[in-house]
Amino acid sequence: MSIAPIEPHQTDEAAAAQYSTAQNGAPHAKGNGTDAAASRAESASSAEQSDGSSRPADNPDDDVERPVRRKRNRKSTSHLKAVPETLPEREAIRDAAEAYAKELLKSRPFNKAELESYGRELLEQMGQPEKFLGFAMVMIGNFFWKRQFLATPFDRRMLLLPHCLKHAEGCPADYDEFGLDCERCGACSIADYKVRAEQLGYKVLVAEGSPVVLKIIISGYIDAILGVACLNVLEKAIDKVLIAGVPSYAVPLHSGDCRNTKLDESWVWAVLDKYEPLEEEPETSSYIPLMRASSRMFEEDFSQLVPPSRSTTPADAASPLGQTEAVSLDWLANGGKRFRPFITLAAYDAVTGGEHQKAGAGAASSTGEGAPVFSDAVRKVAIAIEAFHKASLVHDDIQDGDLYRYGNETLHRQHGVGPAINMGDWLIGLGYRLLHQARTEIGAEAACDIIERMASAHIKLCDGQGAEMAWQNGNCLDVEPIDALKIYALKTSPAFEAALYAGLRMAGPVDQYEELIPAFTRHVGVGFQILNDLKDWQGDDNNKLVAGQDALALRPTVLLALALQAASPAQTEAIQQIMEARDPNEMQIGRLRKIFSECGVFEKAETLVDRSRERAEALADSVEPEQLRQLLYFFVDTILAAETPEQKPDTNVLVSLPIA
Repeated sequence: MSIAPIEPHQTDEAAAAQYSTAQNGAPHAKGNGTDAAASRAESASSAEQSDGSSRPADNPDDDVERPVRRKRNRKSTSHLKAVPETLPEREAIRDAAEAYAKELLKSRPFNKAELESYGRELLEQMGQPEKFLGFAMVMIGNFFWKRQFLATPFDRRMLLLPHCLKHAEGCPADYDEFGLDCERCGACSIADYKVRAEQLGYKVLVAEGSPVVLKIIISGYIDAILGVACLNVLEKAIDKVLIAGVPSYAVPLHSGDCRNTKLDESWVWAVLDKYEPLEEEPETSSYIPLMRASSRMFEEDFSQLVPPSRSTTPADAASPLGQTEAVSLDWLANGGKRFRPFITLAAYDAVTGGEHQKAGAGAASSTGEGAPVFSDAVRKVAIAIEAFHKASLVHDDIQDGDLYRYGNETLHRQHGVGPAINMGDWLIGLGYRLLHQARTEIGAEAACDIIERMASAHIKLCDGQGAEMAWQNGNCLDVEPIDALKIYALKTSPAFEAALYAGLRMAGPVDQYEELIPAFTRHVGVGFQILNDLKDWQGDDNNKLVAGQDALALRPTVLLALALQAASPAQTEAIQQIMEARDPNEMQIGRLRKIFSECGVFEKAETLVDRSRERAEALADSVEPEQLRQLLYFFVDTILAAETPEQKPDTNVLVSLPIA
């Protein structure tokens, strides 16, 4: 069974017709069907790429070949993460990578697909086997960033060490919220590195997980990372940290078994205490300054940009008249990844010269000195985007009966359903007020256009949410995959579309992007929601906490629809029994997971994400200017990055901070 990707700008009826055609083109088969799904989705993807009607026209005067994204296959990569067994073998690849990296363009950071192609080319040149690909990628990344890492002052660097470097037996250290609280007992190499690094001024973190690191970077405390980790962890760091443009140098562990592992200690000492200022080499562009600018709006400048009027003092905030404002502003200012306001700021920056992106990771530090600054009007529009988003979450949590959001109880559980509805409405009003306040600077016509796009996004969201609730109240077993995808396109994509549109429209007319914006964000939004469905089956430390909750709450997820379509009669009956029980216990979740696995649901969903990613990248391939094209690629890399559960230390301490 397969779902043909929805064409950009299709009506619901056209999308349904396309889906029906794809279904009727091949006999329906029970079971997995993943290969057929991939094949038909690939055909549909190729067909769209040959049609230029959904992309901006190419510039006939532009003879420069544009970089086009490689298609990526997200199969298991465990066989590509071998570390050479002997030091001479490791040094040979390291030295070859250093020479290879000297020829690479340093003006912008690489993405994971590009780094993989570099690694494969290097191994081919050396006659080395494919199993060393992960190691070669890390080595090339090291020497791509080495000069900029060494040019970062010690007090702006972080040393990241893994908990598995400790001696597993008899280690006296405990875990706190920031990782291992390492005592300087001399029993393992952690203390040696930590003592010297702290003497130099490094921030030292003994923990794993790129979200933790990126959160600290965005907070403005560090600009570069020296990391020691296994190749599995370093692969995740490429997805989260390196594509953002953070100068990093990594030393791979010799194995990934997380127990008394080893490393080439001299490789750490070779860079730990070295500082070499840059003289002429230009700094690689980075999205860290933009992430910091987005974070600063909510953490440092929020009261200036969104001043309270009824909750200016603690007493006022606790009063009946001030409670709604106080709770609503707190909800807006705290929690979440803040990716939508980042999109707005980054899009505006990309078409107005890209000064923030060009500034490099060292710009916009904790003091904010030396970094380009967005005007209050631009920042208010970005905050308005987040206000609309947060309002929708309040209402969505009520309608779905969700228990947790951002690791805390949802607002309606804390304050009651009626007050929570009111707080969501209050945030909607605040969003429109902020857009109105920006009109003097950005122009009344631009402000009206942005307001219209926000209103359209709001209506689409309500249409999608209404369809979901209507489906839940009807026959919960008649959902088709295309129905779920339509709901995703309505519920998720419009917020991305409004955020991207707002940033571009503040900079001027957007005629050349009118077709691109909804098409691109549709694919990104649908892929994002499918990933969110997959994440629901992994559990979610930042949000809902209960694995499988969406399916057992009778939400029309594409996973459930895929299962129902591929299920045998016995499996369909079992799904119906699970749904009718309405009791999300672990046994029912386990039974449903087993059926999903037997039907190949998770593999099919991952195939759909791949298709969404490829089609979004294909739309971005012809976009000008260069800064905007690279930004769209970055959106795809970050929004559609597959989430994998972080390995937790034996102490069961959770280290989970949201990335911005």
